[in-house]
Amino acid sequence: MKHILAIILLGLGFGAQAQFSGASLQASGLTCSMCSKAVKLALEEVPFVAKVQVDIKNQQYNLTFRDGAQVDFDQLSKAVEDAGFSVASLKVTADVKDLKAEKDGHVRIGNHYFHFLNGDARQLSGATSFSVVDRNFVPAKEFKKYSSMTKMACVQTGKASSCCTAGEVPAQSRIYHVII
Repeated sequence: MKHILAIILLGLGFGAQAQFSGASLQASGLTCSMCSKAVKLALEEVPFVAKVQVDIKNQQYNLTFRDGAQVDFDQLSKAVEDAGFSVASLKVTADVKDLKAEKDGHVRIGNHYFHFLNGDARQLSGATSFSVVDRNFVPAKEFKKYSSMTKMACVQTGKASSCCTAGEVPAQSRIYHVII
């Protein structure tokens, strides 16, 4: 009985109910308006994306997600790569309630697990934006800088089995590494 109670309390400690509302994505390697259009069309094909607005000046795509849809950030990266480009940055926005963001803390937001590489244990509520800094979401030089912010191995593999305390995150879960 103690073990069941401990698991329930642990789950409450790092879980957070949230809805991802959108993202801001920058692509690299764009050289013309046809390149920009190719990325836009690829992002519009992603099932959970409701709307894509292009900010040509900043080579940025402002994405709005479908209400209640399951969001998969790796699908966004794959769509950009399939169009022949790469993601230079991805900043996601979620509506969170009482999320404690502390350095090297793992939290569940919606159906995803996140590892905060920075954080000061502050409570976050409401629309909150953070940047995904895993491989395929930032240039290699930036990834190297961000990955040096922690000693935990999951930053290299993206898998919970590389770093998480037993029961904190299911072993083969995808962990996204983020900064506030």
